[in-house]
Amino acid sequence: MADTKTNPELSEKDPQLTKEQLAERREEITAFYKDNIPHLEVQADYEMLLSAIEKARAERMQAQMYMAQQYAAQKEGGQPSTPEADEFKAAMEDAVNPK
Repeated sequence: MADTKTNPELSEKDPQLTKEQLAERREEITAFYKDNIPHLEVQADYEMLLSAIEKARAERMQAQMYMAQQYAAQKEGGQPSTPEADEFKAAMEDAVNPK
């Protein structure tokens, strides 16, 4: 069975703190976190912007693939135009050439 003796070095490094020392330590920790909040807010903004950019890229790629599929189908003469495809095409043309 394993020997369960206490480590004397550990007890020396972690002395018992008084209530005043604990309160002081708590205030130091709170101040540390409050000082870091502005940095974390900037990081959160950065991450949200990256996410928005990636979402816009994915949507653009999806739209391009959809348009390519529609044009390929029209060239082949296989599929007649659907109302959804017509609506999408009109929206894309409006986006490219606003009124």
